[in-house]
Amino acid sequence: MAPTVGIHFKPLKQFPFNIQRYETILRYNGINSIRLCSSDVDFWQKIQEIDYFIYLWGPWDAERQNAKAILPIIEKELGIPCFPNQKTCWAYDDKIREYFLMKVHGFPMAESWIFWEMQNALDWAENAELPVVFKLSGGAGSANVVLIKRKKDLHKVIKLMFTRGIPDNAIPLPDSLGASLSYRIKRKFVIFRNKLAKREMPFSFRLPNWLLHKNYVFFQEYLPGNSYDTRVTTIGDRAFAFRRFNRKGDFRSSGSGIIDYDITKIDKNFIKLAFEISSFFNFQSMAYDFLYGPNGERKFCEMSYTYVDRAIYNCPGYWDKNLDWHEGHFWPQYFHLMDLLNLPDLVQPNITS
Repeated sequence: MAPTVGIHFKPLKQFPFNIQRYETILRYNGINSIRLCSSDVDFWQKIQEIDYFIYLWGPWDAERQNAKAILPIIEKELGIPCFPNQKTCWAYDDKIREYFLMKVHGFPMAESWIFWEMQNALDWAENAELPVVFKLSGGAGSANVVLIKRKKDLHKVIKLMFTRGIPDNAIPLPDSLGASLSYRIKRKFVIFRNKLAKREMPFSFRLPNWLLHKNYVFFQEYLPGNSYDTRVTTIGDRAFAFRRFNRKGDFRSSGSGIIDYDITKIDKNFIKLAFEISSFFNFQSMAYDFLYGPNGERKFCEMSYTYVDRAIYNCPGYWDKNLDWHEGHFWPQYFHLMDLLNLPDLVQPNITS
């Protein structure tokens, strides 16, 4: 009997293009798929009828609480292979989990300082070497990341985090990339315009994050002299890589959209390290943001199992574990499915949009 793949909706039962690509690939290969929503009363009944489950959840509170409730049960209790599986997504969008996981196994994640008590953090701050990078534990595109250059700002964020807390995208420092007044006004305008046109709005506009970050602080060493980072994404035994350049006058590259796909500029040691980490933890897929330390040592500052699929497709090819090059443009969903279903002969249809 042919397998059936269950694919979970995004919040508000949206099914964006990056999720539809799974369906397109499966349909092209004659494989059944059904759309699932864990809010439906018959969800757990339908789960019993599938052979594989995909829930590509992202860094939004609305789907995080959902995914963390159902995925462990589907994978561990019902024995249904999932993408992502628990090994792959356990530390996702939680920089503290990421750092602790890497540190205990000796992988070169940028040095970090994490405190759960305000006095410990203030004591450390007295002799902290500035500048230092302050991060909230979750967030994408550099929005929850700032460079702290003054001791008074260091004290400010510590005290805020252990009193009122800091909402997502709202670090109160001048170089924050968070939700400014102009952004909030623009967001309301976009919502109003789409309502008038009766167009569907992305759920992230309608359901912004509500999590309040507090009672911890996370600082990471600043690695100067990096005008770009190298994003290496592993999918099984394949590695895609490109360089992302910093925003003008800034130290942050994540979310800048300034990408160089020239493979001759890629440091192959980053690829080897990405393979080593993913193989050690048996990650299905993982994207790493690599930088150079002050003495040229190779480090990474963050990792994520989710990424922009078109950025992967735009790569001119990928390296295998032997660092042999394979030419071509591939959607990550194609390799996710190939590995999840264990179908090495799976065919990628012509998907350009």
